[in-house]
Amino acid sequence: MTGTLINIITVLIGGTLGTFLGARLPEKIRETVMAAVGLVVLVIGFEMALSSQNILIPMFSVLIGGVIGEMMRIEDGLNAFGRWLEERTQHWFGEDERSVTRAFVTASLVFCVGPLTVLGAIQDGLTGDYQLLAVKSVLDGFTSLAFAATLGPGVLLSVITLLLYQGGISLLAMAFGTAMGEVTRTTPWVLEMTAAGGILVLGIGLGLLEIKRVRVGNLLPAVLIAPLIVVLLAWIR
Repeated sequence: MTGTLINIITVLIGGTLGTFLGARLPEKIRETVMAAVGLVVLVIGFEMALSSQNILIPMFSVLIGGVIGEMMRIEDGLNAFGRWLEERTQHWFGEDERSVTRAFVTASLVFCVGPLTVLGAIQDGLTGDYQLLAVKSVLDGFTSLAFAATLGPGVLLSVITLLLYQGGISLLAMAFGTAMGEVTRTTPWVLEMTAAGGILVLGIGLGLLEIKRVRVGNLLPAVLIAPLIVVLLAWIR
């Protein structure tokens, strides 16, 4: 859990700085910063997606995950949770045209979808090595600053998702222990999970650039389905 706690601290610091800085930035600068973040998110998404050794695996993972996510209405659940938080925290932030819900959901997805989140959390839980999460913490700190400056203080609430999701993975890895075997960046299921996560990150980037709104929340099951397909294919062979 050490890596997750460091991650939470950097997001809080970056988000707080971005909140105070954002209110003093002209609208055009905010738009330009958001466009820059969106472009970088697209680049990260492409890099992740291209790590696949078999593009059919992330493709079917996203398709199946999308169907499951739509049936479970994950995106609606995230938005409802965001609105619930917004109602109870509005008096903290004051009246702000920037939606707390959008900031919370966007930041939560960006901070929690990706190979560093899962791989770093697993390594932290299994061995206590939080080096990967330390690297992710630095990236998330700068990202939260940019997000808070443009989307608003709702970004700070994403630490709840970080604690529950990333911290939860570390605790599960700690519980299962060495039964999970050695995990590296080149482990087949990690590569395909990374690629599936990259496709979701691309969807986030498109939304940040206001090109196309993708219900990325409903695609989240793909990140779990990808490694399952890898294991299934290995078993069939």
